[in-house]
Amino acid sequence: MPVKPRVADRSYSRSTPLRTRFIVNATPDLSRVASPAAVRDGFDVLDVCHRQTVFTLGKLSALVARLAVQGPDAEARELAAEILRHFSITAREHHEDEERHIFPRLLESADPHIVETVLRLRQDHGWLEEDWLALSPHIDAVASGHAGYDLDELREGAAVFTALSHDHIALEQSIAYPQVRASLQAADRRAMTDEMAARRQARLARESARSTPLRPS
Repeated sequence: MPVKPRVADRSYSRSTPLRTRFIVNATPDLSRVASPAAVRDGFDVLDVCHRQTVFTLGKLSALVARLAVQGPDAEARELAAEILRHFSITAREHHEDEERHIFPRLLESADPHIVETVLRLRQDHGWLEEDWLALSPHIDAVASGHAGYDLDELREGAAVFTALSHDHIALEQSIAYPQVRASLQAADRRAMTDEMAARRQARLARESARSTPLRPS
């Protein structure tokens, strides 16, 4: 099914200018979150995931360009697998972090602009998930070495998904995260960090259990 562009027809207007743009490095600093179980500060994890996302969006653009020239060769398959893991696991985990720890606090604000911002960001999460569900079968086909992908649909969908992702990250970094950082008490920040770490540890345990072969009785 073709990916339907959604950036221009939102219920919440994007006319309000962002106060700043989130500037990211070309390569994310993954050393700050060596393992999900070793989360030391929840905001560090959120920031690093944004850098990872921008980096992976670059891989998505590279994948589309490579498929147009080389087809689904070994490098394209590797790129596709990395993109699948990030947006199917890491990005969804990140969105849950925000839905649990960032957005509820913003909705309590007395500032109507802040409330409108978080409603907009929540709506983005739904659109991003819908776009990813349309994109991922094409990317999975490439990763699996199958011919069941449509390059035109992949190119169009990747452009929409990338534009919305950049816009979403910029809004969170310029408005949402600073607001919560400024108001969060130390105990609440520790609780946020602990919950994020526990959820990641549980996910790793489930993945490990699925990958461990059963021993004969």
